[in-house]
Amino acid sequence: MSRKPKRGYYVKGHFVAEGSELDLELKREAKGFTDVSKTDLKRESDRLQALGEALLTLRVDLSARIDLPDTLIEAVAEARRITNFEGRRRQMQYIGKLMRKLDERVVQDIEAALEEQRKPSAQETLRLHQAEDWRDRLIADDAALNDWLAQHGQAADPADLQQLRALIRQARKDATTTKPEHPGEAQRHGKAYREIFQWVKGALSRADGEDPTDNSNDHE
Repeated sequence: MSRKPKRGYYVKGHFVAEGSELDLELKREAKGFTDVSKTDLKRESDRLQALGEALLTLRVDLSARIDLPDTLIEAVAEARRITNFEGRRRQMQYIGKLMRKLDERVVQDIEAALEEQRKPSAQETLRLHQAEDWRDRLIADDAALNDWLAQHGQAADPADLQQLRALIRQARKDATTTKPEHPGEAQRHGKAYREIFQWVKGALSRADGEDPTDNSNDHE
């Protein structure tokens, strides 16, 4: 069986494979960056390899915004399916090779998408602040529960509301038994205090049509 020829080009009679370090060096020279050491090339290659691995974790909606070549999209999808360690390692090397062929603009788009994914959305940030505010109000004031029901509890499950009332009672009880021992010391909060936050946050998420399964932004 004949082997598939490598993609590349010839420079002064020498074949240069696409994605190779020599290819990267020649492209840099073409852009005017001639003073680049092998260490710099290795660092750039490692950066692109890491970005390629991070692509496996990128959300579908963010990935769809980037003009990725079909070969890279297929390679990432295949890497997600591979469970064998050695097979996955080889696939990631292939992805790294494809990454080194990308235009710098596309690389920047990938970095921007990954950064956006790391940061909570404005809606999520607002929801966290709302959950904190409702938690504090529910614990401090009996009337706050009626306000909550008027705004968010029209279709609430009675069992869920019973759980919320129990958590509020427990949080108030905890507050009287865990007062700071010294002036200026921060108030220690019990489990019920944190669970009220999660309860309210989950209810707000459902109201926004989302699945409230991410607890990565827990606040006390």
